Amino acid sequence: MKRMILAAAAALVLAAPALANDSSAELKQGGLVLVRNPGVEMRAEDLYISPTAVKVRYRFLNTTGRDRRVLVAFPMPNITVEGPDDNIATPSDDPENFLKFSTKVDGRPVKAEIEQRVVSKGVDYTAYLKSLGVPLAPHLQASGAALDRLPKPVQTHLLKIGLAIPDDYDAGKGWEHHLQPTWTLRTAYYWEQLFPAGRELAVAHDYTPSVGETSGTALESDDFRTSPDYRRMKAKYCIDDAFLAAVAKAKRAAGPDRQAYFEKRIDYVLSSGGNWKSPIGEFRLVVDKGRADALVSFCMDGVTKISPTAFEVRKTGFRPRQDLSILILEPVPPS
Repeated sequence: MKRMILAAAAALVLAAPALANDSSAELKQGGLVLVRNPGVEMRAEDLYISPTAVKVRYRFLNTTGRDRRVLVAFPMPNITVEGPDDNIATPSDDPENFLKFSTKVDGRPVKAEIEQRVVSKGVDYTAYLKSLGVPLAPHLQASGAALDRLPKPVQTHLLKIGLAIPDDYDAGKGWEHHLQPTWTLRTAYYWEQLFPAGRELAVAHDYTPSVGETSGTALESDDFRTSPDYRRMKAKYCIDDAFLAAVAKAKRAAGPDRQAYFEKRIDYVLSSGGNWKSPIGEFRLVVDKGRADALVSFCMDGVTKISPTAFEVRKTGFRPRQDLSILILEPVPPS
């Protein structure tokens, strides 16, 4: 059953765009996954996404005529570290709940179980790392420090099997020799939920998103429209001529030697809503860019501006076919 939960987590660490040394990579996050789904419909989903909060409110209905107990999971995004320059954006240093995830059912907090596995090159090393006393989260300093404390023969073995790589540098006090963790951490929260026959069930979950950032943006380059970045970002974020014109205007005002904007990126696994029995009866999405002078772009039709910072999409009978990627450009603070 635990393997089924983790198999539902189709979340990948995304590589950051240009200016990688001054950037952090976002993690693709999403909503609840129904591992077994006989007769349960998602009547409504109300989704709010901003750089500081993700709030999802569901209404479910069991249509089978009898109570059903169903395994529900929240797959956290995978965390993969491949080298010392990887900088992954997580809102919390909690090695388990790094997105500050919480959920309620009919207003009552849910106590979820947690499953964490460490994988490298298709091999599960969870038990091995635990036996060494090494934290499972590869992106935390504590994990690298634990590797550095291990006996030399163990370190040599870790290097051989690919769970670590050398990280040698001179920080002004002579050469230092360290080990960098290089593995994938898979995390999922899950619980068994009773869906009463014929009665709607309200489920709410909240978390802080992983927001990728880049100090600057390739969109300000003079040759951006002829670069591979243009085709990639146009497909992913649906940037249009009006968006690029606004960027160009701000760049001219900032001057040739100063960046006008920096990027924030949020990825959301919207397609998990297609796992339920029927299309989502009522779907509402609100994307909040956080500040009125920021720019935002994402791929969705029927977008309406509802406040100086927020944009709304409403759909009925909605079955999401693709995930949601949001690009926010915030003005660079005055120096």
